Amino acid sequence: MESEIREFLRGYDRRVINNPSLTTAGVLILLFELEGSLHILFTKRTDFVEHHKGQVSFPGGVRDDSDPDIVATALREAEEEVGLPADSIEILGIYDDFATPTGFVITPAVGYISRLPRLEANNREVEEILEVPVDFFLNPQNERVVEMERNGRLHDVYFYTYRNGIEIWGATAFILRSFLKSIFPQSALS
Repeated sequence: MESEIREFLRGYDRRVINNPSLTTAGVLILLFELEGSLHILFTKRTDFVEHHKGQVSFPGGVRDDSDPDIVATALREAEEEVGLPADSIEILGIYDDFATPTGFVITPAVGYISRLPRLEANNREVEEILEVPVDFFLNPQNERVVEMERNGRLHDVYFYTYRNGIEIWGATAFILRSFLKSIFPQSALS
């Protein structure tokens, strides 16, 4: 599966957003095998972080001046947040930039690791580490859409309610949904 995703990303004409008024951030869409199926790594943020308190997100954060590129940002943040060694991840490519209503431009680096090492949450930033099967997101029964207003305009906001009522929504759900629709166009996602 990772070779197909790498090939897709190699030929993909990704959307790039160059807007100096937005804060640049990198996230890691980490794919890995668990119990015979492909999974994605998420973190549930603590109430101590500056932005998006308590929300589920991909590992990642704001680009530091010392980061040579956005992939380095995503890998550095994943290591800081959950102890994932950067050199253990195979980067398959980079997906579309996404601008958020909160003033960020997020660039997802797509990575693969055959098996997750033991992870340890940085308890200042991460309340919980989540390993969610890709199939969960491909099942349309697990998706709901809520129309929300922002700056006088209505927008569809996607929600996935995972175990114990954990909600994956907002920019994370939007990025994930777009990525999975690109990778699995035959899925039931509309």
